[in-house]
Amino acid sequence: MSLNYAIFRSEPIYTLSDLAQIGSHNKREKKSYNSNPDIKLELTKDNIQLVPLNEKYVKGFYELTKEYKKEHDERMKHERADRKRTFKQMLDKSKNVVADELLFTATHTFFENMSKEDIKKWADTCMEFVYNDLGYTKDQVLHAVVHMDEKTPHIHCVVVPLIKKYDERCKKEKYTISKKAYIKDKIHLSELQDKYHKRLTDKGFDLERGIKNSDNEHINIKEYKKITRKLNQKLDVRNEKLESAISDLDNKMKTNKETLFDKEYVKIKKDTFDSMNKVISESKKIMEIQPALKKVYNEVDTYTQSYQYLQKENDNIKKEVKYLRNRNEKLKQENKKLISYLKAIFQAIKQFFRHLLIIGNKDVQKATNEEIKGYYDNKDFDSNDIYDIAKDTDSEKDLFDYADISYYNQMNMEYDKDDFSL
Repeated sequence: MSLNYAIFRSEPIYTLSDLAQIGSHNKREKKSYNSNPDIKLELTKDNIQLVPLNEKYVKGFYELTKEYKKEHDERMKHERADRKRTFKQMLDKSKNVVADELLFTATHTFFENMSKEDIKKWADTCMEFVYNDLGYTKDQVLHAVVHMDEKTPHIHCVVVPLIKKYDERCKKEKYTISKKAYIKDKIHLSELQDKYHKRLTDKGFDLERGIKNSDNEHINIKEYKKITRKLNQKLDVRNEKLESAISDLDNKMKTNKETLFDKEYVKIKKDTFDSMNKVISESKKIMEIQPALKKVYNEVDTYTQSYQYLQKENDNIKKEVKYLRNRNEKLKQENKKLISYLKAIFQAIKQFFRHLLIIGNKDVQKATNEEIKGYYDNKDFDSNDIYDIAKDTDSEKDLFDYADISYYNQMNMEYDKDDFSL
């Protein structure tokens, strides 16, 4: 009989952009899931909302932290100009988290033959741990959901560790977001995992405590090697397809070079737009791999640390650990280069659309507007991208209204215009 392990992790979220991405995943808002074999969209209706959130994560975050924002805005009125920061700028550039994602699950076999009601009881016990052992209030939980549409049921619980802390400098309490107020360090995390395990077993759940000082899902080294090998192969295939799409787009642009821009109109062939769409599509497929890559990086790091501690005298294990570290580092470097490459591609595409809006006649501008809106609807562009493309063009009002730019301005979500120039 195989043992089933209780698994609890804490993943810090450092920026509002990261929070938005996590929200899209947790709430199943991405169209890309149609091609993700790990998520069965027909089962998404069975996901259990433990703490529902009917709006976007960032909007929910602003609602939860509105008093903190009010306090910050008031303080900025008295700051000198070079030290003024919007609420968003302050959050994103600070070393503190904006939120913390608590992940709860167990070995896959634990959930075999469990009814949805039984899984709900397990999930409620996990939330009791959040409230009674970690110490969060219900008002601090942004969203919590049990994903039933993947192989192993698991909980994503996103909390905002908003507290009031006494500031010695100004001699009064001030709002801040501090994960350390709830999880102080690795030693404290280990103690919390003991409490988590005890709470589950006290409720009758037959689960083992995970390995001390190891925050992984007990995947053995052979399985890690298999995972990293498959990710490398998948990354290579995606990279080749992306390079092919880019090459095709380059050829189309060269063909159009002589007639692309004119004093009175812009002539764009349909197959050029099609090629551009293919570049976008292949780029998105590569970005879909990023969560899996990040997971492997974290898993390998924690797993090897645990194995070195427990099996430090075992030469064979040491060789396997060394292999994993080297493999993992290679994957990190390749991924880093690829992300930089993709950013450059998207920047070029944004510049291309902006040229069309500036130089094109009314028909071209209208067609370009519709194309941009399509990318926005598909989440290829966000509001920042719309701002960069449409600012100070004839299409500004139309596209700003479409992307609800005014809402973001109200939230002080300013954009860095230095990052986009023609």
